[in-house]
Amino acid sequence: MRVLLCNDDGIYAPGLAAIHQELAPRHELQLVAPDRAMSGESHALTIRHPVIWKEIKVSERMSGVAVEGTPADCIKLAFNALLPQPPELVVSGINDGLNTGIHVLYSGTVAAAMEAAILGSTAIAVSMQRAPDIDFARGAKIAMEIIDQILRQKPAPRQVFNINIPRLKKGWPVGVRVVPQSIRPTMDKIERRTDPNGRPYYWLTGDFVEWDDVPETDIHSIREGYVTVTPLQFNLTSKEDLAVMRDWKWSAIGA
Repeated sequence: MRVLLCNDDGIYAPGLAAIHQELAPRHELQLVAPDRAMSGESHALTIRHPVIWKEIKVSERMSGVAVEGTPADCIKLAFNALLPQPPELVVSGINDGLNTGIHVLYSGTVAAAMEAAILGSTAIAVSMQRAPDIDFARGAKIAMEIIDQILRQKPAPRQVFNINIPRLKKGWPVGVRVVPQSIRPTMDKIERRTDPNGRPYYWLTGDFVEWDDVPETDIHSIREGYVTVTPLQFNLTSKEDLAVMRDWKWSAIGA
């Protein structure tokens, strides 16, 4: 299978190397990734200056294209300029840190998968819970087991799957759950600080709300030690609201 590998942690990230090692023997693999960390870039595109890229040798076993741009830039460039044929599958990750709940909307890892789906490929985002003892090699093997199971179901083009792997402590993971994305808000903190010149600035910090999360969501299941798989879509239309709003009485504008 023709597979394109991307991420948002940058082309030198250890999570990328780990999943590359698992994918390369099994598939016709191409690597196109940002030349530096692009976490939190979401679906941003570079439109105010050129997107520069270069072929590099990352290691003895891994070569690819490093892009001075966002994860979504990488996918657009790969599909429209760099690859002789569009990939059948795009894998984005492995991200250093979960992409669950509302963080899905901010994630460059997920955005790369979404952009690939928009362009017609099946896409899978993979993330691991951040920990001092994070084991990307084991995480990549777990991810490949899930990816293989997804591929056996012959997913349609433009389908997106979001895989999250919990901290690999003793006894974890305890299984796999297909669950919806949590919609709990993040607990944001805006800290006011002062730079060395005495000028004030603000720093955004925070994390997921830790209490009263709805059972059987991605965040809740990760806390219980499960690998989570969530189907995503790039069509943001609310079909329920669409049906209701069509019955509203609308007046002509400018009549």
